[in-house]
Amino acid sequence: MTQRLPLSAFIIAKNEADRIPAAIKSVVDWVDEVIVIDSGSEDETVPVAESLGARVVFHEWPGYGLQKRFGEDQCRNDWLLNLDADEEITPALAAEIRAKFDDQSYLDADAWRIMIRDTFPHETGPAPWAYGYNQIRLYDRRKGRFSDSTVHDTVRPQDGATLGNLKGIMAHRSDRSLEFSVGKYNRYSDMQVQDMLDRGRKIPTYRLLTEFPVSFFKGYFVRKYRKYGWWGFILAMNYAHGRFLRVAKSYEAELLKKSDRK
Repeated sequence: MTQRLPLSAFIIAKNEADRIPAAIKSVVDWVDEVIVIDSGSEDETVPVAESLGARVVFHEWPGYGLQKRFGEDQCRNDWLLNLDADEEITPALAAEIRAKFDDQSYLDADAWRIMIRDTFPHETGPAPWAYGYNQIRLYDRRKGRFSDSTVHDTVRPQDGATLGNLKGIMAHRSDRSLEFSVGKYNRYSDMQVQDMLDRGRKIPTYRLLTEFPVSFFKGYFVRKYRKYGWWGFILAMNYAHGRFLRVAKSYEAELLKKSDRK
């Protein structure tokens, strides 16, 4: 058996029985512990996670950043590895992390960014051109923690904390299906608009005209969805619609606010 690292992996989840096995299996054999923070799953997420060796803790949903902060507090190690229920550590990334702990080079930085790349249901792994983004997911919680935002879940390093970049990637199976992704964009846009209202932010009205075409261009060309062929065209259209929803709902909120004043 592989020697376990002094590292805690934690995952927030709700109704993820179909996707969380890959996440847990990608780390359970080499980290000290795997903790799943469940916010009230109605499927088999809890028994599935426990059967795979994870410790499951229930916590009512407070928002993304706050839920991950709660997860940090459940861990017994100071070095943490965060992944979502729809993500998995690739073998190459796992080997890289183990090597850094073996030679103590993980201490060269207080937090490490990991490239997270899209992986679609019909793919066994992310395409070489898959859209991705770097986020801190391996870090010392004494030098930084997740933000307390209800919408955003990003590790905020303390002033003076050092950052490094890992070469390996994390596979991100964000979408179960087109139906699922449409619903996700709808839910996320609601949360984004509420967050903007709470912060007093207003989206310019002209973006009702520009948001869809600009976002389609961004998805199709900048995110390289075009490389997926017709599937990429669908992805770009769906992405643009999700971005437009955010602007449309923001405008709707303005109208409702004005009507309340009358």
